[in-house]
Amino acid sequence: MRRALVALIATAATLVGTAVPALATPAAGAAGLGDEYFPDYGNSGYDVSHYDIRLRYRPDTDTLTGTTTILATATQDLSSFDLDFVLDVTSVRVNNRVATATRTGDHELVVTPPRSIAAGQAMTVVVQYSGVPSGKRAEGFTAWTRTADGALAVGEPEMAWWWFPSNDHPSDKATFDISVAVPDGIQVLSNGVQPRPPSEEIAGWTRWNWRSVKPMATYLAFLAIGQYDISTDTAPNGQPVLTAYSKLLTPDFADAARASVERTAEVIDWESGVFGPYPFEAQGGVVAPPGTVGFALENQTRPVYSSKFFRSGSNTYVVVHELAHQWFGDSVSVAQWKHIWLNEGFASYAEWLWSQQQGEGTAQELFDYTYAQYPADSPFWSVTPGNPGADHVFDGAVYDRGAMTLHQLRLAVGDTAFFDILRSWTAAHRYGNGTTDEFVALAEKISGKDLGALFQTWLFTPAKPALTAAPAPSAARAAALAAPHQPKSWARIQQAHTLLAGH
Repeated sequence: MRRALVALIATAATLVGTAVPALATPAAGAAGLGDEYFPDYGNSGYDVSHYDIRLRYRPDTDTLTGTTTILATATQDLSSFDLDFVLDVTSVRVNNRVATATRTGDHELVVTPPRSIAAGQAMTVVVQYSGVPSGKRAEGFTAWTRTADGALAVGEPEMAWWWFPSNDHPSDKATFDISVAVPDGIQVLSNGVQPRPPSEEIAGWTRWNWRSVKPMATYLAFLAIGQYDISTDTAPNGQPVLTAYSKLLTPDFADAARASVERTAEVIDWESGVFGPYPFEAQGGVVAPPGTVGFALENQTRPVYSSKFFRSGSNTYVVVHELAHQWFGDSVSVAQWKHIWLNEGFASYAEWLWSQQQGEGTAQELFDYTYAQYPADSPFWSVTPGNPGADHVFDGAVYDRGAMTLHQLRLAVGDTAFFDILRSWTAAHRYGNGTTDEFVALAEKISGKDLGALFQTWLFTPAKPALTAAPAPSAARAAALAAPHQPKSWARIQQAHTLLAGH
């Protein structure tokens, strides 16, 4: 009505014979945001600002029921729009009116409101649903993990489909309220802070509430439901720290996990000095039950770790990696999935910097040893981290060659410019998205150097690069390059990367 009234007034105010543009005809939002690797992930036509997710979960049957309220703004005149979701929908309302919902593909829910939505108009979308997440398959698999005492909703690049309807792409971030009722004796871990403590909802049921006040990509939202030992503390910067360990961990795994994850606040304090201020409101980590997930994921404010990382003792390198993602991946997210090296290469290089800080091998020693591990004919060099392909998003080259790229950049521009580039990147794109081209442009601006050839060689050439970007080696360095010494940190870093690449 408002748009029609404005058009009428504008018509009356024009001179006779002056044409007035017609209003755009409402159209369906596209199923997908055009991601080069995953074209049907996310949806166009609207931008989400907040998810309010209210759930009830029964571990004995793996049954999830819920209501998700989505606050969004239309970015075009919409006749319908899509959500990414696989559970069974019982009702959908758009701006308080009943809408129709139909299925297309294996994860698209097409919502048609009873009246069109104008570009710029606020949208309140309420979806009620239920189902058994572990029984739903999309893209040939289920990302929901049922455990002996509950469930895990942890995955990348897709996870939200199995527990809340969303615009599932990192380019559309939002804030979150997540509330889950479970039987007494079961804990629920998620992102952010607890606005209120767990409380009895009805006899035999306890409701857990979590709030994330900083923008978050949908795949970074998580649930860990089960029996956990929970520890709380306060970080040096005054933020709340909450860590949780599955009660199903055997004592040896549990002790090694605690010896690693309990250093979270220390690691964040150190990384803040390297990458700039920590971007979120809380800190922590969750160690999952054995025999469930086999990887770690940088869930915002609270990464989730497989117990496998700690099977042979403590491993702070995976903690450093996942916490570095809070800057590189969570705060600054990829604009498209082909830019994944901006997440994994940077988090891997953080491990090299930590190794040097801990006296377990310098970044240069780790570069030399990594470079020497792969002969020129190794398949490792055929994967280009700057555009690895959808089937190689988590290939080892994205991690290791991505880190090598950053080390070559550091050698080319010097330490002062290099660390200025890192801090400027996290500041300029805080809570947003970034691309490789944007990072290269920033590096060139700060360093005053033409870096195109360096990035082309290390990110986009499917061959082992010659070390032309490095300074001419001394005799000692030439010998080190020929037969590099294995840094003390190498085994732990590689153990972490082997498991990380598995997701």
